[in-house]
Amino acid sequence: MKKDPATIQTILERNATHVTDRNSLAQKLVSGKKLRVKLGMDPTAPDLHIGNAVTLWKLREFQDAGHAIIFIIGDFTTQIGDPSGRSAARPPLTKEEISRNAKTYFTQVGKVLDIKKAEIRRNSEWLSKIHLSDWLGILKLFTAQRILERDDFAKRLKEQKEVWMHELMYPLVQAYDSVAIKADVEIGGNDQLFNLMAGRTLLERLGKTPQDILTTEILVGTDGTRKMSKSLGNYIGITESPRMMFGKTMSIPDSLIMSYFRLTTRRPEEEIKRVEARLRKGENPRDVKLDLASAIVELYHGEASALRERTEFVKVFSKKQLPSDVQEAVIASGSYEVVALLLDVGLARSKSEARRLIEQGGIEIIPAGGAAYRPTTSAEFVAVAPGMVIRAGKTRFLKLRERL
Repeated sequence: MKKDPATIQTILERNATHVTDRNSLAQKLVSGKKLRVKLGMDPTAPDLHIGNAVTLWKLREFQDAGHAIIFIIGDFTTQIGDPSGRSAARPPLTKEEISRNAKTYFTQVGKVLDIKKAEIRRNSEWLSKIHLSDWLGILKLFTAQRILERDDFAKRLKEQKEVWMHELMYPLVQAYDSVAIKADVEIGGNDQLFNLMAGRTLLERLGKTPQDILTTEILVGTDGTRKMSKSLGNYIGITESPRMMFGKTMSIPDSLIMSYFRLTTRRPEEEIKRVEARLRKGENPRDVKLDLASAIVELYHGEASALRERTEFVKVFSKKQLPSDVQEAVIASGSYEVVALLLDVGLARSKSEARRLIEQGGIEIIPAGGAAYRPTTSAEFVAVAPGMVIRAGKTRFLKLRERL
């Protein structure tokens, strides 16, 4: 085990918001004992994003230090639904949806963890086999008052909203994961502290050594206001294409630049401080974001992809040139109502989406050899000719080719 002060400091401090029990964990790390370190994620969606990766990278720090890491896919607990941060119960997923989502996690966690040296488990392995009589024994170790104290439930009760019985079970059910895999340490986002503490309590009340807990910061989504979430559409997926990843990063508000540098890149603290100094001195935030987007793409797709996407982004958005690899659509020449045109070439999935893009100024028509313009109404007609390019939003370009 690596037990040098620098490694231990990184584990205990980098992006960490809470450690219970810090002295206990520090002593274990110094002792050289091989710890069993657990992180669980419920497959509520098929894609993991760079917000999820904050805790994955913390798990990787333990792995690089030589500890045994266990990544738990919560295929059983997803059937209940984590109430953390929810103002209402989560809509249920079918077993088929959960299974489909879970399959994608194996590939995605390999973007961060060394899968060959990790335990990847599904908690249905043990939770589906526990008898009701055993659950009754576990329930006797907790009180309803303690569960209802959690902020999510207390807020709902104050607002006279329903708290469902299966939601009360969630922290206790996921707590049993720590018992099943004999966890020494559990990692999670700071919104998971209540659930993680339930695992610590359960171990202790079963007469076992309580797990130490380490939580990490929560990443704000690309909208700049809410937690990054697939369901909110404000996410950057860790398996998204380099172009999409680069473009989404460039779209974040300037106020998030430093938070993203710290939480989503593996740049050393000295470099991050230099970036902060650049912003304080008045450097254009766009130029700093180019470095941020490059760092994120390089982390998941390699240095060559990062350099290519940076060059392409500057070409399109700074020099106002077309991308190097514009997709093509075949269409007959003629006059088209702009809504019908967007639907015909696949730049909108519905009339309402097409109208919204037009009304928000998100459609640009670039005639071959002519001046670009933006349609202002959905009833406007466009004269289509070969070589015309349509830009939808900031990153989608489509070149029109005449149907033979």
